[in-house]
Amino acid sequence: MIDERPIEVPEGRTILEACREHGIHVPTLCYHPALEPYGACRLCMVELSQPTRPPRLVAACTHPCEQGAVVTTDSETVRRSRRMTVELLLAGAFNDPELLALADELGLDEVRFRLPEEDACVLCGLCVRACQEIVGVSAISLTNRGISKEVSPPFRIVSPTCIGCGTCVLICPTGALQLNDVTGFRSVHPVDSEYDRVYCQVCDDLDLKPSLIQDLEVLLSKHAAYTVDQEEN
Repeated sequence: MIDERPIEVPEGRTILEACREHGIHVPTLCYHPALEPYGACRLCMVELSQPTRPPRLVAACTHPCEQGAVVTTDSETVRRSRRMTVELLLAGAFNDPELLALADELGLDEVRFRLPEEDACVLCGLCVRACQEIVGVSAISLTNRGISKEVSPPFRIVSPTCIGCGTCVLICPTGALQLNDVTGFRSVHPVDSEYDRVYCQVCDDLDLKPSLIQDLEVLLSKHAAYTVDQEEN
């Protein structure tokens, strides 16, 4: 049951998936349907009650639906948790439109915390996971721990595996990663990756690093237009 509504979902569904399938709003920042759930941002916390356990907060994106469970997505406990999470995220990303809209939705009028300098990166991990799970090159990672944790290439050295696809930039929810196209080359900030620009031979959209010919061949072999063209020939 979710918000006093009886819900039936196939086995293996997470609470977040069940909510979205039934039109129940649960905010997220680190979730993307194309990626494995990560549970980093904690915005999707919901209140879960079970016959054998007292009510507790769980991350909806990672917690599976269970028979007999009662989920509340908008209790005062849930809203208080989300307000604190948004307030902490806004400490660095204090100009992010998505977080500001969520703060307004939750009735958060004042942010008590503020970093000395703006840092739009909220360490949601979307860019890192997209690079690993979608692109398959792991050119960036979450490095260090605690307050020193950041997104960067391994050992802060520009990764030779970066193919310049821009997936990390497109999936970033706060605009922390910026793609700067300059005549002849492209740079990703603040990852500090820079390379020559070469357009996809098939769709004229995909930028690749020209030295990685093998990457180009692999990506082209998976490209729908390329596959159709090969079959016709």
